[in-house]
Amino acid sequence: MATDLRLPTHKIVRPDKDRFLNEENPFEAMMSRFDRAAELLDLEPGIYRVLRNPEKQIIISIPVQLDNGDVEVFTGYRVLYNTSRGPAKGGIRFDMQVTLEEVKALAAWMTWKCAVVNIPFGGSKGGVVCDPLKMSAGELERLTRRYTAGIISILGPDSDVPAPDVNTNERVMAWIMDTYSMHARHTVTAVVTGKPVEMGGSLGRREATGRGCMFVTKEALHHLGMPVQGATVAVQGFGNVGSIAAQLLQREGCKITAIGDRSAALHNPAGIDVEDAVRYVKQNRSLDGYTKGELISNDELLTLDVDVLVPAALENVITSKNAAKVRAKLICEGANGPTTAGADAILEEKGIFVIPDILANAGGVTVSYFEWVQDRGGYFWSEDTVNERLRDIMTRSFRDVLSLSRQHKVNMRTAAYMLAISRVSTVHKLRGIYA
Repeated sequence: MATDLRLPTHKIVRPDKDRFLNEENPFEAMMSRFDRAAELLDLEPGIYRVLRNPEKQIIISIPVQLDNGDVEVFTGYRVLYNTSRGPAKGGIRFDMQVTLEEVKALAAWMTWKCAVVNIPFGGSKGGVVCDPLKMSAGELERLTRRYTAGIISILGPDSDVPAPDVNTNERVMAWIMDTYSMHARHTVTAVVTGKPVEMGGSLGRREATGRGCMFVTKEALHHLGMPVQGATVAVQGFGNVGSIAAQLLQREGCKITAIGDRSAALHNPAGIDVEDAVRYVKQNRSLDGYTKGELISNDELLTLDVDVLVPAALENVITSKNAAKVRAKLICEGANGPTTAGADAILEEKGIFVIPDILANAGGVTVSYFEWVQDRGGYFWSEDTVNERLRDIMTRSFRDVLSLSRQHKVNMRTAAYMLAISRVSTVHKLRGIYA
């Protein structure tokens, strides 16, 4: 059952709209969506000011001794955006493009994402400015452990729980868990999620984000009166999220006609054998050199005439510059922030149904929640149980957002933000302000 939002009427003072002219800035893009939802909710001014500011922003220097004996100093970030509903939850990424603005935006997105699927977490995010592809395993371990030590005061199962993100994985989470545990003087499995199953990780976690995309895509196709069987799908980004979403959609009867990663994009109207492509990437680390389709650019992939487009790479791939060329009937945002605020109105005018990121890719944090629960309880579920509970949460959340979208005559993104903000603001009002 959807939430019927009836908040008291207040007047809020929004920042100058010109502040959001830069659609490439992820935090400004997120805030423009937040402001739109807050305005529709008539959000109380004090709560509005609280929710548009992160609780904590941490910047640290990370000295690391490289294999050649040199010492390099890296910059690391961790932002806790809001913890009113529970411990902060959010991934850690290693990438040369990491900025504080990006981390703030991602931490905010995590706050709204957890609220949309109604799990008891707040939002956080972290990142280190580095190129992990140019670093040895030993250098990455030393970097990870020193970064963990630098932010250890805020980490913990009851305060801030990291997870994998761009260029981080189970191994990195194992290093974080071990470092934290050494300082705590006992093993603390619940301090991270997305870790190896042997260390308290959850079955089904690796596939969870892609599986969640599959569940909500099926719900959207049913809503639009489009058959799942034979629906054509283009997937940009063939990492963990995109490849698994493609695999699962293909198993449900969809035809995957295009896939792409940083190295290459391929189009085959007859359909691509996703399992074969996954095997190729596993052996070669990218789609570069894969020949079972016509080579196209990633920009062309985004504008193919397909039923479903799944942008599952990085932020800002659909912008005001190319949104008018998008021909998909349905977009499922597997990545965080793949569509800029400037593109939203264009897609809506074209009648394209968008499943927003804070709903579409929430499968990952949902199963991270399951992992956290299992670790704290010391009792672990079967993969079937994990997948069944994930399906229930994703389908219910989709229907809640859809119902709110119809009730307020707004698009799915605005409805998702309204639902999330109302849940977070309600808790803030109930808790009050500690003085």
